[in-house]
Amino acid sequence: MAMRSLARRVSLIREMEGSRRMIPRYFSDGKGRVLGEEERAAENVYIQKMERERLEKQRARAEKERAAAEKEKSEKKSEGETHKD
Repeated sequence: MAMRSLARRVSLIREMEGSRRMIPRYFSDGKGRVLGEEERAAENVYIQKMERERLEKQRARAEKERAAAEKEKSEKKSEGETHKD
């Protein structure tokens, strides 16, 4: 009997999770007020700007690391050529 009630609860939870995805998402300003279309659009623009800046920083960091690795590799290569003479 306990197993049946547990199975029923699990299936009920799964149904609730599935139906939750179908509900449209409303954005809030943190004060409990639902944002209007213009405010949502402004927020989306801001979020996209932040994501773009974060990606640019990641690219710059990766390029800097790549350049440092290449410099280190060329230094090791030149050291190897010096020792051969």
